[in-house]
Amino acid sequence: MKAWSLQTRLGVAVGALVATLWAGGAAFTANRLSTRIDAVFDGELESTAERILPLAVSEVLGREEVVTGAQVMPLIRDKDGDEDEPMIYIVRNAAGEVLMLSHGAKAEDFPPYDGPGFRTARKLRLYADEALRGSVTIAVAEPTAHRRAIRRELMMGLFAPLIVLLPLTLVGIGALMRLGFAPMRRFRDRLAKRSAADLAPVELDGLPAEARPLAETINALLSRLDAAFEAERSFAANAAHELRTPLAGAIAQVQRLRAETEKESVATRARDIEAVLKRLTRLSEGLMSLARAEGGKLRGDAVQDLRPVAQLVVEDTARLAGSAQVTLDLPEGPVLSDLDPDLFAILLRNLVANALRHGTAGAPVTVQLSETGSLSVQNDCDPLPPEDLARIGARFERAAQSAGRVDGAGLGLAIVQAILSRAGGALALFSPIPGQSRGFEARANFRLRAEI
Repeated sequence: MKAWSLQTRLGVAVGALVATLWAGGAAFTANRLSTRIDAVFDGELESTAERILPLAVSEVLGREEVVTGAQVMPLIRDKDGDEDEPMIYIVRNAAGEVLMLSHGAKAEDFPPYDGPGFRTARKLRLYADEALRGSVTIAVAEPTAHRRAIRRELMMGLFAPLIVLLPLTLVGIGALMRLGFAPMRRFRDRLAKRSAADLAPVELDGLPAEARPLAETINALLSRLDAAFEAERSFAANAAHELRTPLAGAIAQVQRLRAETEKESVATRARDIEAVLKRLTRLSEGLMSLARAEGGKLRGDAVQDLRPVAQLVVEDTARLAGSAQVTLDLPEGPVLSDLDPDLFAILLRNLVANALRHGTAGAPVTVQLSETGSLSVQNDCDPLPPEDLARIGARFERAAQSAGRVDGAGLGLAIVQAILSRAGGALALFSPIPGQSRGFEARANFRLRAEI
C-alpha cells in the first residue's frame, strides 16, 4: 500500500475541515433563517388579521341586511399586475356563516374556528382572531407550500455558491500546500542527486524550522559515516604506503640473491619470490590509488584542458609497459573540466594499463577522448564470456587468464568505478567491441564540470 505524503495528508485534512465548517455554517445559517422566516411570516399573518378585522366589523355593522359570501379584492398584487395571493382570509360570524372571503379562497379550506392563535391545518398556516366577544371571527392563512418554496430558494442561495467556491478553495489549499512544501521537495531532490560517495553535509538554507532537526540529524549521520570511511581509507593508504619500502628492499635482496647464486634451483625459487613480491607491490599501489580515488578532492577551483594530461599519462604508461603500440585520439578543441587532474590521470592510467596487461601481446591499444567527457579505451583480445564481463568491475576480480600470464591485483576497473561514481559518470564495458567480432572496450562517461 502506497503511503500518503505529508503534503497530501495535510491537504486532505485541511480541505475536509474547511468543507465541513462551510457546510455546517451554511446549514446552521439556513436553520436560523428558516426559523426567522417562520417568525416573520407568522407576524405578517397576525398583523394582516389585525388590519382586516376592524374593517370587517365596520363593514358587517354598516350593512342594512346580512349578506354572506361577500368577496373583496386580493390582498397582494405583484408589480406587473398579476395576481399573487400567498395570503387568504375568511370572516365568519359566531354561527360559522361566511361574512367575507378573500379572492381565490374556499370556505372549505379553512377549519372551524376554535379560538385565537396560530395553527397548521389542511396545508395552511393560519392565524385566527375574534371581535365583539366572538360574534365576528377572522382566519388569515398562508399555504405551507409557499414557505417551503422560500426555504428552497434560501437553501439554493446558501449552498449553490459552495458548489463553486468549495472546489476553488480546495484547489487553492492544494496550491498553497505545494508552495509551502517546495523547500522540502528541493531538499529531497538534492539528496536524490547525490552519489553514493558524496558525504558532504546537506544545505540547510531555505528549510522550514520543522525540517531543520531532520536535516541536522542527517548531517550528523553523514559526518559519522565520513569519519568511518576516512578511517578505512587512511588505514588502507597508510598500510600500502608503509609496505612500499620493505617490499622494495625485499625485491632488491631477492634480485641480489639470484645474481649471486650458482644453483639453478635457488635462482628459480628467487624468481618466484620476486614475482610474488612485485605482485604485492602492485597490490599496495592499487590500494593507494583506490584510497586516493575514494577520498581525494574530486573537483578543482578552476577548469583546465585534459588533453595534455591524457597525452602524458598514455606516453608514460606505454613506456613503463615496454610497448609503443598505444594510439591516442584527441579532439582539436580543448576538453575543459574542473575534474582534479590527478584523479583523471589515475582513471586513464588504470584503463590503459588494464588494456595493455590483458590485451593480445603486440596488438595496438586505442585511446579516444571526446569534447563531451567520454573516454574510450579499446584493445584486442578474445571475446569475454558475459559472466566475466559482468563481474570484472568489482574489487579483486580478474578475467580468466590466458597463456599463463600473471596479471594485476584486480583493482584497476574498481578504481575507475570509484572515480566515475563521484564524478557523476558511469563505466560501460563491451566485449567484443561493438561492430567487431573481437576485442574489449571500456567506455567511461563523466561530467566535465560540477553542477551548481
